[in-house]
Amino acid sequence: MNKIKPKMGFAFLIASLLMAGCSSRESTRVDNSNATGDPETTGEVTQNAVRESGSKGTIGYTTMSLTNPFFKVIGDAMADEAAEHGYDVVVVSGDDDVSKQFNQIDDFIVKRVAAIVITPCDPKSIGQAIKKANDAGIPVFTNDTGYDGDEGTVECHIATDNLQGGRLAGEAMVKLLGESGGKVLVVHKPDAQSCLLRVQGFTEVVESHNKENPDAKIEVVATLDGRGSREAGYAVTKDAVVANDDLSAIFAINDPSALGARSALEEANKQDQVTIIGFDGEIAGKQAILEGRILCDPIQFPDQMGRTTVEVIMNYFDGDDVPPEILIPSKLYYKEDAEKDPALQTAEAA
Repeated sequence: MNKIKPKMGFAFLIASLLMAGCSSRESTRVDNSNATGDPETTGEVTQNAVRESGSKGTIGYTTMSLTNPFFKVIGDAMADEAAEHGYDVVVVSGDDDVSKQFNQIDDFIVKRVAAIVITPCDPKSIGQAIKKANDAGIPVFTNDTGYDGDEGTVECHIATDNLQGGRLAGEAMVKLLGESGGKVLVVHKPDAQSCLLRVQGFTEVVESHNKENPDAKIEVVATLDGRGSREAGYAVTKDAVVANDDLSAIFAINDPSALGARSALEEANKQDQVTIIGFDGEIAGKQAILEGRILCDPIQFPDQMGRTTVEVIMNYFDGDDVPPEILIPSKLYYKEDAEKDPALQTAEAA
């Protein structure tokens, strides 16, 4: 069976994982330890047209919101990888507006792009747009956040293993509060499947700890929608510290909401009382970990996600089998990791 052929140092491992994924149709997980028309012809109309014209064509990527630097990294990595294969990438921001994302997908269809990649603003409502692309013979892929429906067909979903990352956040919380217990706020984004999985994994670990250590219970006193943004993260945390004067810690589902929560703690003079565990590993979050403003993050690898997305698309174009899902594990990142992170040294030099 044909396999994805990534250029990264762990190519041999991803290849074997993808072979297993193709045969079992289960999720493929990438190891980070070192680092419609006729379904038989879907995508061929576009590809044949661009090959006849001598141009390989364009991949259209509509993402959730480019105000989050995480998605810009994905788009930049996709563009770099696609260029090596002779393709262009057009990146547009849905700005958390599913109707805007519908229009962007319509525009991609009109322009006859070779493939469409979506990070859905609304995973449940994007199905009609996906089906429209299917009917036009354009293959659709998703990354970061998957499509939650069955109206349209997605060839492959590439994402962080968010359940595993949530469990890492739970383990970090147990390490922090396991001996004493304490009250915890969860700053959520419940309309994103990725965040639901993060909170699920976090909750599993915390509840397991509580069963084994009832005298050191870690109590989630509130789960509030921080919408994945600094502003909303600040607002919900401001309310939560008023309602829970003895709050011990916060788990925030991404770095922007974690940084907003930190601002609220500083305003309330609670920054020494309440410890924040975030999620993502964007530069601002890593910098906050270095400075001690956030304890740690399960970090994602958006550049790897972007490159892998394009590699999967290229293999699809070549007629290779691709798995329905590729999951990239996250890794816990503390201050000691930040102190030797070349990305932070580069940012400081700039």
